[in-house]
Amino acid sequence: MTLLQLKYIVKIVECGSMNEASHELYVSQPALSSSVKELENEMGIEIFTRSSQGIALTVDGAEFLTYARQVLDQSALLEEHYKNATPRKQLCSVSTQHYMFAVEAFVEMIGSTKSDEYEFTIRETRTKDIINQVANMLSDIGILYLSDFNRDVISKMLREKHLEFHPLFRAPLHVFISRDNPLAGRGQVTMDDLKPFPFIQYEQGEEGSFFFAEEAVWPDYSPKQINVTDRATILNFIIGLNGYTVCTGIDNGDLNNEKIVTVPLRSDETMLLGWIGNERAKLSTAARMYLSKLKAVVTSHGYSIIE
Repeated sequence: MTLLQLKYIVKIVECGSMNEASHELYVSQPALSSSVKELENEMGIEIFTRSSQGIALTVDGAEFLTYARQVLDQSALLEEHYKNATPRKQLCSVSTQHYMFAVEAFVEMIGSTKSDEYEFTIRETRTKDIINQVANMLSDIGILYLSDFNRDVISKMLREKHLEFHPLFRAPLHVFISRDNPLAGRGQVTMDDLKPFPFIQYEQGEEGSFFFAEEAVWPDYSPKQINVTDRATILNFIIGLNGYTVCTGIDNGDLNNEKIVTVPLRSDETMLLGWIGNERAKLSTAARMYLSKLKAVVTSHGYSIIE
């Protein structure tokens, strides 16, 4: 086993494919595959499963990756101390449902980074993809919510993939609507009040289900429904089509354009927002900093952190 082989494993996981990793490492794919196979034979484990869909970490591979990263971190510290080498590039990847507070915290984290080199990734994506990316260690942290409706299904998936949910805060439901919407001035709205307006929700893909939805509640029947994949589109549709979506109620600069407002939704349901992490992985320094910034941002919006 060599440090180079450990670096290969980490890079393959970061890239998500052997082919892309070989390009970034300037190593031929056959040579990279051979090196990984030699390491697997030496350790007596299978690190990756290989299929027509690509590669994925095995259970043993996920545990091995944790130790590999620790060894590389310690190696970088030794080199920095005794060789005056450049500190290892800071890395952090976050997968999240479409929450502006998650992006706001990401910006805060980058702004506080003192390293001259870093590589940070944030993915606003589908719920199932968030879970899979953290399970396969493509992301350090995933951000999603639990409710009375989805809790059993999501919690079962997390357990099966050796992921742990850490509560952050509980939010009552709100809706995002245009400031020109006739409901904008109300102190509270109901789903019946919203019936005349298009309901906008985040599309969850072919394997999507109500349990993966980002919206904690839905209209019983909506003659006007729009599915979108990104946050910019949903904001444009709220303004341009007078639509609405269900949310936490936390806004920031993206909404501070005097065109969109948040209004409390009358509902017994709440959203328990939290982060998920892989039980086998140790969070990097940058990932821990992100969680710290995330809590600070949530607190700045008037919500209490669950300790």
